[in-house]
Amino acid sequence: MAAKPPPLRRENRLYQADWLLRYYGFSVGEIAAGGQGGMLDLDIDPKLAWALKHRDRFPVDVNTAPRELLLRVPGLGARVVDKIVETRRHTLLRLADVARLSPGIKRAKPFLIAADHSPLHLTDRADLRARLTIPKQMSLFA
Repeated sequence: MAAKPPPLRRENRLYQADWLLRYYGFSVGEIAAGGQGGMLDLDIDPKLAWALKHRDRFPVDVNTAPRELLLRVPGLGARVVDKIVETRRHTLLRLADVARLSPGIKRAKPFLIAADHSPLHLTDRADLRARLTIPKQMSLFA
């Protein structure tokens, strides 16, 4: 009997974890800590899983936080973080400014403070994970 191939979602999560290791400064232990029992959470990406487990490190101020910490905010990629760091040298960033730089602002919003935005305990919400994840597509044939 042939072995069943792993689900595509698992392959995608491994690819995302590899990206976090290479370009975002995460360690293997940090990525594994985002899931349960050292396994990746297949329902959400590893960066969001890590952020949800480490809510004590958030929210971070886009105008003062170091680059390394901004890289850990879900919804912010390396290019966006570099643009934020460059732009904040010249002006005080508002949430709308970050939204223009990042298409992932919905995911980043609970983890960020800006000149005109504070999440007001949004990071502490028990349902934050559900609010940030995409509902599962229902099957037509189940």
